[in-house]
Amino acid sequence: MDPKNFVYSAMLLLVVAATAVALFRQFGLGSILGLLVAGVLIGPHTPGPSVTAHVEDLRHFTELGVVLLLFVIGLEIHPRRLWEMRRTLFGLGSAQILLSALALTLYFRAGVDSWTVALLMGMALALSSTALVMQMLHEQQEIATRHGQTAFSILLMQDLAVVPMIAFMPLFADDGPLPAGESLWQQALVVAGMLALVVLSGRVLLPRMLDWMARQYNREAFFLTTLAAVFIAAWAMDRAGMSMALGAFLMGMLLSGSRYSVQIQASVEPHKGLLMSLFFVAVGMSVDLGVLAEQPLTFAFHLCALVLIKVALIYRLCLWLRTGRAVALRVAFLLGQAGEFGFVLFGAAKVLGIIDERLFTLAVAVISLSMLITPLLQKLGNRLAGEASAADTLDEHFQYVPASGEGSHDGPRVVIAGYGRVGHTIGAILASHGIDYVAFDPNAQLVARWRSEGYPVFYGDICDPHLIDAAGVEHAELVVLTIDDPQAAVEATELIRARSAKVSIVARARDLVACDALYRAGANHAFPEAVEASLKLAAETLGALGISEDQTEDMLTGARGEDYALVRSELEVAPSTVPMQRPDDNDKPQQNGGA
Repeated sequence: MDPKNFVYSAMLLLVVAATAVALFRQFGLGSILGLLVAGVLIGPHTPGPSVTAHVEDLRHFTELGVVLLLFVIGLEIHPRRLWEMRRTLFGLGSAQILLSALALTLYFRAGVDSWTVALLMGMALALSSTALVMQMLHEQQEIATRHGQTAFSILLMQDLAVVPMIAFMPLFADDGPLPAGESLWQQALVVAGMLALVVLSGRVLLPRMLDWMARQYNREAFFLTTLAAVFIAAWAMDRAGMSMALGAFLMGMLLSGSRYSVQIQASVEPHKGLLMSLFFVAVGMSVDLGVLAEQPLTFAFHLCALVLIKVALIYRLCLWLRTGRAVALRVAFLLGQAGEFGFVLFGAAKVLGIIDERLFTLAVAVISLSMLITPLLQKLGNRLAGEASAADTLDEHFQYVPASGEGSHDGPRVVIAGYGRVGHTIGAILASHGIDYVAFDPNAQLVARWRSEGYPVFYGDICDPHLIDAAGVEHAELVVLTIDDPQAAVEATELIRARSAKVSIVARARDLVACDALYRAGANHAFPEAVEASLKLAAETLGALGISEDQTEDMLTGARGEDYALVRSELEVAPSTVPMQRPDDNDKPQQNGGA
């Protein structure tokens, strides 16, 4: 593409997408629906300017966003948690695929001449959209809720089901089945080999490489190595005839127990968000409004039948699993659409001559429009679920769970930034009182040492805004900054305060100048170490001179009063000479300079 044309296309895409997302979020319809509509508006099937005519190629490229999405989700799912989900994964997931495929096959058999074509359509449309649903759950922080985990289990089983569907696709072709026997054994060996490659890389090779790069403080190589590992896992699963997203999920799950998991998520998150946005735009561009105009009733009937069949079946299956009516309604309306794997299956069927161009275009339109209406279906499901039974919902939002698997799903109450001597002392005191905390430190060797002793310490730089988001720092009750770099402490305070006005921030400061800077940045409390050490020494001096403890304590209280006014020097910008630029009491609750 010519650079000028590329700039024009990028400008058009960004302007339309930004406008659509802003409008749709303003009306409470969500950003995903805005991106889908933006894709329809700038697609090749709509009158007016178009970004590109190669929609299929664009969609294939943006599927890398789905790969990164599943990788991030894998980072949040510990292998033990996946094993706990086995009943939902294999029981409910398998039942949903088989029954939905059977019901849709019977429905489409009435409109097509071949059982083979009907079965293909039933299987392809039985799969829901992993990318769409997981992105919605991820944005709304509902992945770890009861309905989020149930939906995730079904989607994961659907990803696994893609393997046999693609493998047996040639059997549907008119020219008969391909040679079996040896080729199937070969494929099984390839699958086993690629799985072994992913597990070996995620368990042994990658952690050692990341450890070496973290010790060298090489962030660029750290990120690029992680990204390469994700795409290698995706390529391996694709080579084995499986879903690329499944490979990325496995790699993420293997790294979920790593001390680098939060920093990895922080590095990948912004790139995932961009590619996922482009993916939904590409799906919207796949909607051919001309096909809808030619046979609107047929299309509308197929779309309604698809949604009604899947919603009804999933709802009944969830009730069978005793999830409760509210959860069943949420999951059913969330998974009522067809998914992106339908594009793959129908594309393969078209190449093999199983379906013609007209049926392929209609199927793509049904898939795209079913994804387009999913945000509206979710709103309907949530409303019905709220009316059904509020008691059925479990608001166990995942924010951060230590790699050991211990701890509450509500996340830690305290986040400690910097786990040297000061941070470890604070952590030990919190642990002795049964208070959950999690700590971050950019020193890989220090993190490895503390983790080997069982402390909840993770590699990461609190000054990285993506780390703050990935770790859910804004949801903690208290953030303790023990880092000894004054500028970094101020920067971290500003970042955290920008994300939450409620979280309390307690910071370590070297002196009164650093203390003032932290208060201006938004800290609730800041303690100057040099001054406090001097006051402690002064107290010991008075004690040695026979001054009583009560008098000494009064002296300390007076020295700390009015923002250490007694001990401020001219060089430390005393309030009597230079006005302090600190927030007033209304802006910064409970602000004081007490130690």
